[in-house]
Order: sequence, then structure tokens, then C-alpha cells
Amino acid sequence: MSDPVDKRTPGHRLRALIVDDEAAIRRFLRSALIAEAFDVEEAGDIASALSLAAGSKFDLAVLDLGLPDGNGADLIGPMHAAGAPAVIVLSALDDEPRKVAALDAGADDFVSKPFGVAEFMARVRAALRHRVHMQGAVSIYDDGRLSVDLARRIVRVSGHDPRLTPREYALLHELVVHEGKVLTHRHLLANAWDKGDADVHALRVHIRHLRQKIEASAEQPNRILTEPGVGYRFVGAEF
Repeated sequence: MSDPVDKRTPGHRLRALIVDDEAAIRRFLRSALIAEAFDVEEAGDIASALSLAAGSKFDLAVLDLGLPDGNGADLIGPMHAAGAPAVIVLSALDDEPRKVAALDAGADDFVSKPFGVAEFMARVRAALRHRVHMQGAVSIYDDGRLSVDLARRIVRVSGHDPRLTPREYALLHELVVHEGKVLTHRHLLANAWDKGDADVHALRVHIRHLRQKIEASAEQPNRILTEPGVGYRFVGAEF
């Protein structure tokens, strides 16, 4: 699977919008993105961000949740309406309810402060891949060990059928379709579960069984990762 940061079309530079009221954070993020050949615009509040989004198309939006004129999550809808960019939200380490709300509102990922350049750019690449996959309707995932044919509903682990239950397959399907994106408990229960018997404990049990069938080590998974208090993320071999 190609990396959208490295495989952009000749002459096209990806454009990013950073929205954070801290100038030092904006400078840090701008430097990291420019080093990866992004064109970058900045805003310190919601009003300025909306003005920039109205006049430009962006591939990536990085939004702080705590802005002086409101909740940064309120920008997620307008950003998607203005061109469906990948959206990463910045949040405090202990701000799980706002992380979950932002993800349910359509953010692709979150990064908890403080963070480093390597972690941030890995999240950027994953978020951009997710958007490319969604737009291109990728139907097959294959990393050499795990393969998932979404069109034919065929799963193979090292060439063998792991014998997934219908619910395990539904969970894997949803995770693979949204590769790189954090899916909240609420999202998975709404999109990969029968109505009426959904609860987070049951979800955890099924995720554990799914890991036992597709991971090299269920105790140290490297494909289905847990985001504590939030949900799960499917990580492809390129993350």
C-alpha cells in the first residue's frame, strides 16, 4: 500500500491547516510538516480557521480541541465539507471524553500532548492513507501474513482460514476498511454489532478472540491496537 506522503502526484504539494492557540505548538507542527514538503497555513482560533477553509482546499487539518472561541471538534464537520481532509486532533493526555467525541464526529486520529515529531508524522501518514483508502474503495488488504478480501469476505492468515465467526469478521472488516483510524467503542458497536446486545465488555471479549486468530501474538498485538478508554485501531504493515 503506497504512502500518500511519498507518492503524491508530480507538482502537487499536500496542504495542511494547523489550528492551535499556542504559537509554539504551531511552529513545531509547521516545521515538522514543511520538512515533509507540505504547504502549511495556520490559525489560532475557530473563526480564523473557518475563514481559511472557506477560501482554500486542504489535505490535512490538525486541530487543537481547546481553542479560545470554542471546541476544536466543532471544526471537523466544516473541514470535511470544505474538501474532506484527513483530520487529526490534539488533546491533553487525560481528556478521553473529548477524544471520543472528536473521533465520533469524524476525526481520523488524535495525538496526546506532549508528543514528538516521529509520532506525529506517523499519525499523519496513517490518516492520509485512511482517506486515500476510503476514496479509492480498497477491497483487498494483504501484508504478507494477513490477507482480507473485503469483496469476497475471505480471510487468510499465513495461507490458512482462521475460521472467524460472523461477528469477528464484521469487526475485522470495519477495522480494515478504516485502517489507521481510531474507531471508538461506540463506532464498532454501531457498525459491527447486532442491535440490542451491544456492550463494551462483550466487544473486548470478541476483540481478544479475533486477536487470538489473526495476530502472531494475541498478548502483544501489532495489527489490532488498543487505544485505552477510547477504542481500537487497525495498523497495517506500513504504519
